[in-house]
Amino acid sequence: MFDDFFSRALIAGIGLALTTGPLGCFVIWRRMAYFGDTMAHSALLGVALSLLFQVNLTVSVFLVAALVSVLLLLLQRRQALSADALLGILSHATLAIGLVMVAFMTWVRIDLVAFLFGDILAVTRADIAIVWGGGAFVLAAMAWLWRPLLASTVNAELAEAEGLNPERARLIFMLLMALVIAIAMKIVGIMLITSLLIIPAAAARRFSATPERMAILASLIGAVAVVGGLFGSLHYDTPSGPSIVVAALILFVASLLPYGRKHRDRAGATSQG
Repeated sequence: MFDDFFSRALIAGIGLALTTGPLGCFVIWRRMAYFGDTMAHSALLGVALSLLFQVNLTVSVFLVAALVSVLLLLLQRRQALSADALLGILSHATLAIGLVMVAFMTWVRIDLVAFLFGDILAVTRADIAIVWGGGAFVLAAMAWLWRPLLASTVNAELAEAEGLNPERARLIFMLLMALVIAIAMKIVGIMLITSLLIIPAAAARRFSATPERMAILASLIGAVAVVGGLFGSLHYDTPSGPSIVVAALILFVASLLPYGRKHRDRAGATSQG
């Protein structure tokens, strides 16, 4: 039998992977990888504010990430700078401000490595409840938002003409991203959150004929990466968060092998016939 801390890590990691799958698909479809990085970097500012004002860490990170999302939307409407320039400014600014604030708080001892790269082996039962409860909420919201978000991803003008309100769908999606980042920070860390969003979805894309199938496969691949990464970390005594990302990367590389390409070609020929 496994130790309690390892079992808790497995349960929390799988719950997170199931949640990030559908979100990661839209990150890829909408080419928002840099946006994910920006929100992840803003998490450190949320950590600093949590320590300064003695408020709940998850709530503080979510509020900062949500504020960054709204600020990005407002700045994009002014069209003064391109989206990637705005993301670069917000990403590095929030990260730098967070680091400077932490440096000024000399009365607080903080393990930056744990925040940057996570410590999934230290999750508690309360953390598991937050991961699975928050994940259930995010998945339910994604199911409700699926049609307008998918339509606006394909063609925003057509979605608006059909009365699907793509701007509202985009805002809600950004807020869901902020919530997932707040939940995931303790597990995989600020620097690795985007990897868990993007890599499983990228691996699933090559085996998916429909968006729904890609979302399900992304969740499953993420769960396999969590299990493989944790067992690899246990066996080789490597950091757990980075090990999960490495496991996801191995699965992605495996999806690029010629066998996978031949299988897709054969499936495509069968469907056409």
